[in-house]
Amino acid sequence: MWKIALVLLALVVVRITHWFYTWANPKGNGKLPPGSMGLPIIGETFQFLSQHGLYDVPPFITKRMARYGPLFRTNLFGQKVIVSTDPEVNYKILQENKTFPVSYPESFLQIMGRNGMLTSHENFHKYLRNLILHLVGPENLRAKLLHGVDQTTRRHLHSWASCGIYDVKEGAALMIFDYFCKKLISYDETQDVEKLREYFKDFMDGLLSFPLNIPGTAFHACLQGRKEATKVIEDIYQERKASKIYCDDFMDHLVAEVEKEDSFMDETNAINLVFLLLFAVYETTSQAITLLVKYIFDNPDVSAELTKEHEGILRSRKNGNKSEVTWEEYKSMTFSHMVINETVRLANIVPGLFRKVSKDVQIKAGWLVMVASSVVHFTPEKYEDPLAFNPWRWEGKELHAGSKSFMAFGGGTRLCAGADLAKLQMAVFLHYLVTTYSWSIIKGGDGVRKPGLIFPNGLHIQILEK
Repeated sequence: MWKIALVLLALVVVRITHWFYTWANPKGNGKLPPGSMGLPIIGETFQFLSQHGLYDVPPFITKRMARYGPLFRTNLFGQKVIVSTDPEVNYKILQENKTFPVSYPESFLQIMGRNGMLTSHENFHKYLRNLILHLVGPENLRAKLLHGVDQTTRRHLHSWASCGIYDVKEGAALMIFDYFCKKLISYDETQDVEKLREYFKDFMDGLLSFPLNIPGTAFHACLQGRKEATKVIEDIYQERKASKIYCDDFMDHLVAEVEKEDSFMDETNAINLVFLLLFAVYETTSQAITLLVKYIFDNPDVSAELTKEHEGILRSRKNGNKSEVTWEEYKSMTFSHMVINETVRLANIVPGLFRKVSKDVQIKAGWLVMVASSVVHFTPEKYEDPLAFNPWRWEGKELHAGSKSFMAFGGGTRLCAGADLAKLQMAVFLHYLVTTYSWSIIKGGDGVRKPGLIFPNGLHIQILEK
C-alpha cells in the first residue's frame, strides 16, 4: 500500500514541477523576450510593488534590465507582461493603436471599470477625449478655468499661512479636489454629509495592491472606496437629471449628452467618466505640486529665478499687484514651464503605460506590454546628469508635447487630455507661492515611492505672508 502512495506522491510532485516549469517558461515561438515569471499566480507582483528611493529607477526595472536587457517578460497582478524600457520600442507601441490597443491587468479593470476612458478604443475614445477637452481644452482654460484656479489657489494658500505649518501633499490634494469637484459636479465637501474625498483616499490607498478581495486588505478597501464614491456621483447625476436645474458644470454637459438620440454616452459611462477625471486630477497633480515645492526649496538658484520671473509679471501690471493671473501672463511664464517639465520628468508619477499585443510582432499576441517611461527620463544619453533637478536643460526646447524621450504625460493619441490643466494649476500655484509668501520646509526628507505613489516623508512647510 505504501508503494502505491509513494507512486501517487511522485506523480503529484512531477505534475506540480511540470506546471511550475510551464508557468516559468511559456511557449513563445520565438516571440518572447527573456525574463522570469516568478511564482505561479503571484508572479513578481510583490517585487514590483516594493518601495524604493524617491530619485531612483525602480530596482524591479534596473535589476531585470541588467540581467535580460531593455525588453523582458514577467508576471504582474496575475497576468503575463512584457516590460519595455527601450525608447524606440516604447514610441512605436504608443503610436500603433491597432497592434497595441490599450489594456490593463484584470485586477486594475476591476477597480477602474471595463467601459470607460482608460479602456476605450478608436471612435469611442475620440468621442470621450473630445468631451474632456470641452472641459479642459485651451479655450475653456482661458475663458473659464483660469479664474477659478486662481481664486482657489489664493484661498487655500492663505489657509496654509493661517495654520503656520502645513502638510503639502494633504493641502495640495484638498485644493485640487475642492476646485475640480465644483467644476465637474458642483460638489462642496464642506457642505455635504457624504465625504467624497474620504472615499477617494480609500480608493487610492489600495489602487496598486495585491488583488486579494477579502475584508481587511487594501484591495478590498479600494473596491469599497470606489463603490461609495461612485454612489455619491450617481446620486448627484440622478438628482440633476430629475431637477433639470442648470449648474454650469460638466455634469450638465454629460446629462445633455446622455439624452441625445443615438449618443455614445449612457448613464453608466457618464458616472464612470466623472469618477476617472476626479481620480486623475486628484492624485497626480497633488503629487506633482508636492515634489515641485521640495525641488525648488532644495535648489535656491531655481527659487531665485522663479521669483525674478513672477515679480517681473507683477511689475508689468498697470493696476499694481492686485490683479489675478491673466492668460497672457500664464503663457509668458517660460521658466516656470521649464521647472514644471523638470518636475514631472523626475516625478515619474505614472509607473507604466499598459497595452495589449493584438497580433504577433516581435512579441507574442495576447500578452500585455508595459511601457516603462521612467527609464528614459533617467537615461544619461538623453539627459545629462539625469538625477539632478535642472530646469535650464529645457531652455529652447518644446515644453508642451510628448516625445520619445519625454513621456511624463503619455504619448501618441493617448497623450493626457488634462496635461494643460495640470500645468496651469502648477504655474498659478508657483506664482502666488513665490510672490506672496515666504516659506521653508521644516519636515520631510528624500522620501520613498511605490509604483504610482510618492511619499515625501510628510513634507511640511512653514508659510507666512510677506
